[in-house]
Amino acid sequence: GRVAMAAVVGSIVHNNHIVYDGYISPSNNLKFSDIPTGIDGFFSIPTAGIAQIVAFLGFVELAWLPASQYDGDYGIGYFGTDIQDPEEKARKLNVELNNGRAAMMGILGTFVHEVVTGQNFAEQAASGHFSPFGDGQGFF
Repeated sequence: GRVAMAAVVGSIVHNNHIVYDGYISPSNNLKFSDIPTGIDGFFSIPTAGIAQIVAFLGFVELAWLPASQYDGDYGIGYFGTDIQDPEEKARKLNVELNNGRAAMMGILGTFVHEVVTGQNFAEQAASGHFSPFGDGQGFF
């Protein structure tokens, strides 16, 4: 869920053409601004970059926020505060779990629409083309 939430935020940010200055790969002369938006951008990242991302996420999952801790309480509090009430803590943990599930469906839907329509989300919104089955007039 955490990876999907980061993917949704990254997709929104990148589709709005907010990118870092500089090079993602100086040896390949590849700038951040050269990476296309949408799913095609993932396949434009050099293999070493993908390996770094996977290694970092693996480190975070194993060392800091282990996925094997099913209760979701990692001892870091909620925005700097520890929640003492068990009912409130359970509710907030369930909210986080559900947000992760929603993000998984959201990023998957974004990828599917992109592949089917050939447009990323920003392009679909600008053209009013929200349905891969219709003519772009309305939802269906």
